[in-house]
Amino acid sequence: MGSKYPRSLRCCLPLWALVLQTAFSLLFCFFIAHDTAQVDHKFMASYQVLRDLTLVAALGFGFLSSSFRRLSWSSVAFNLFMLALGVQGTILLDHFLRQVLQWNKINNLSSIQMATMSTLPMLISAGAVLGKVNLVQLAVMVLMEAMAFGAIRFADENVFKMKDHITMMHGHVFGAYFGLTVAWWLSRSLPRRVGENAQTEKAQMATSSSLFAMLGTLFLWIFWPSINSALLEGTKKRNAVFNTYYALAVSTVTATSMSALSHPQGKINMVHIHNAVLAGGVAVGAPGCLISSPWIAMVLGLTAGLISIWGAKCPRACLNHMLQNPSGIHYTFGLPGLLGALTYYLLQIVTEPRYSELWIIAQTVTDIGALSFAVAMGMVTGLLTGCLLSVKVWRAPHAAKYFDDQTFWEFPHLAVGF
Repeated sequence: MGSKYPRSLRCCLPLWALVLQTAFSLLFCFFIAHDTAQVDHKFMASYQVLRDLTLVAALGFGFLSSSFRRLSWSSVAFNLFMLALGVQGTILLDHFLRQVLQWNKINNLSSIQMATMSTLPMLISAGAVLGKVNLVQLAVMVLMEAMAFGAIRFADENVFKMKDHITMMHGHVFGAYFGLTVAWWLSRSLPRRVGENAQTEKAQMATSSSLFAMLGTLFLWIFWPSINSALLEGTKKRNAVFNTYYALAVSTVTATSMSALSHPQGKINMVHIHNAVLAGGVAVGAPGCLISSPWIAMVLGLTAGLISIWGAKCPRACLNHMLQNPSGIHYTFGLPGLLGALTYYLLQIVTEPRYSELWIIAQTVTDIGALSFAVAMGMVTGLLTGCLLSVKVWRAPHAAKYFDDQTFWEFPHLAVGF
């Protein structure tokens, strides 16, 4: 019987990571330069938005998945690695797209801001596979997903004529279904008994780790209005901030109360609080700028909270169990993201002054087409990425060592051998 421990990453990880980082550095040397514009109030305002986005990406998503009993170090540190790699890759990809497509944009602070937002779908996807793959596989996944989301941004801008704000909100749905498809492909190659036994104990929450995961939820909850309003200006930005707070507040109350209602003894499930309280913010992301009255955002937050708790309480035959997805990205980002995209379409039809049948048909094709393209790209490229990550050259961990920091990290107080 073969060893349950993964083969050493001593050569594999430095080889791939350092070669990739060296390539990125050379490309930045020849193609990327600093913006020479004068520092003013607009620059500082943009920097404050970028700071909020970085806090969300590094701390929010980093701690959100740290509730597993034996997978806290990897959750935070691997998330930071993916963020650093994804931002660099996206900046380079955007630069070359601008050169080829002659986009009228320059490399400035907004480029880093856009790259950070484009990396969020990658961090969402990582929640479905974290603990089952090593850092080399995550690096490959980041590159594949960066190219796939770049294709979505290109199609939205040139084919569907969608604004950057809506494209980024579709990124939540794309990231969720990309990650779920990758996780499904990786799990299907394992014997079912091995996959379940590997997760039975290690995927459980620990009290201290769950508290850190709640810290990640708090970061996301506090700064989510910055995500939803980052690419907006004027009245739309104000509406997005207000409506996000209303939706988050209502989804929090809904998730907490429905979690207690769904338990026979009326106890609250901490996993629901980690994830479902964010559902309102995700759902209001796309339509938030169009909502002119708080009650609409509150109804949307209520609906998102109900959908999220329903998704978390699905029977064992449902999608979450079939994919063995303890992170809950399906009912935190996938389903609420779909709800928000459909709400945006309906609000556009209602609020737009033009009501001709031809315009409604064109708008329907545009909005539904852009959303369907994002979902389809997530599933197709997720399937291709899952196939690629299954190759043995990446030295994936054995199923028996899933959800275990000891597989990847040095523990000085333990015996040598990992």
